[in-house]
Amino acid sequence: MRVSTRFSDSIHLLAFIKIYAGSHLTSDLIASSIETSPVVVRRLMGKLRHAGLITTTAGTAQPVLAKPLTEISLLSVFYAVEGDKALFSVDTKTNPDCIVGGNIQTVLTQYYQEAQTAAEARLAKTSLQDIVDNILVEQAKKDVIK
Repeated sequence: MRVSTRFSDSIHLLAFIKIYAGSHLTSDLIASSIETSPVVVRRLMGKLRHAGLITTTAGTAQPVLAKPLTEISLLSVFYAVEGDKALFSVDTKTNPDCIVGGNIQTVLTQYYQEAQTAAEARLAKTSLQDIVDNILVEQAKKDVIK
């Protein structure tokens, strides 16, 4: 099963919009940074726009963040592109007559819910400002090495 990258691609897209604000930000340009297709970028932007995280104007290549970076949590980005999808899922097709198969779903569900709650709490505390700041720090390190 392929893991979705919509969440990380959306964070990438939002950081790109902030860092390159004032540039001609086409879906082609953003897609070249994410290394995906412009269609994927437009779909993600549609979800982010619907969630109130960006604004766009039809026919222009100028998406803009709708809120300050500090007011965009990673959890809000996750919900925008993934909905309230669980981070983990338990296989429901196990043998109920087996000790493991008959009990694994109940046991894992408890642990997975705890992990989900912890992950959501961490994502809620992390803002897009944190991400952009860290991107710029990492770039500064690379610039020093050059």
